[in-house]
Amino acid sequence: MSKKPIIGIPLDSVDPTQELEGSWYSDLSWYGLRHRYCEAVAHAGGIPLPLPYHYECLDDYCNLIDGLLLTGGGFDIEPTLYGADYHHPKVTPLRPKRTAFEVEIAKATLKADKPVLGICAGMQLLNVMHGGTLFQDLPDETPSDINHRQTQPRIHHQHPVKIIKDTLLGRLVDGEHFHVNSIHHQAVRKVSDVFQVNAHAPDGLVEGIEALQYRFCIGVQWHPEFHVCDADIALLKGFVEACG
Repeated sequence: MSKKPIIGIPLDSVDPTQELEGSWYSDLSWYGLRHRYCEAVAHAGGIPLPLPYHYECLDDYCNLIDGLLLTGGGFDIEPTLYGADYHHPKVTPLRPKRTAFEVEIAKATLKADKPVLGICAGMQLLNVMHGGTLFQDLPDETPSDINHRQTQPRIHHQHPVKIIKDTLLGRLVDGEHFHVNSIHHQAVRKVSDVFQVNAHAPDGLVEGIEALQYRFCIGVQWHPEFHVCDADIALLKGFVEACG
């Protein structure tokens, strides 16, 4: 029997002393992870393994997992990490412990030549940690006819994307156009020199990136874990197969 790939998924973390709304669960710091990420990995043929923030376990984590999934979440990346000299007033809570750990586990996983997939904030982090920048608030900094922060359930699509031919993403999915969900107020502004764009929205916003210097390192701005279209399933299956 072939071994299923183990996919590490760093947990989200909430400190109620910094985010008062987080006290609904506990007045002490707690970890969390949305079901859909684990379900999507399992559906694609992998074994989801949530990862708490233990730096002394980084080498063990990296030896144990076959790939890494960086997830989204209701937080923003610290603007100073991409050279911004101000905080936009609409920047949501920062989670520096999460960001710092995800940077380190991503570096270790890529150094080990193991696949990494970044979803939403995960894509933004991959871009930032390689020298790229972000829009801090899309409606203010780059107004568009597209609402990139949909109000309907995430199982519904919001706008189309165009996939760039002759990219890894283009080889994983069938077709050049499909519709995706959209739940974000930040996005890639300057693409890191390490990455190339593999998908974009009709308004020109970067919707996907991939790094040529790694065997498999893809980021997408939408949430494929909700299986809005067949391309979502194909992307996740391709990621898990690469981990195997």
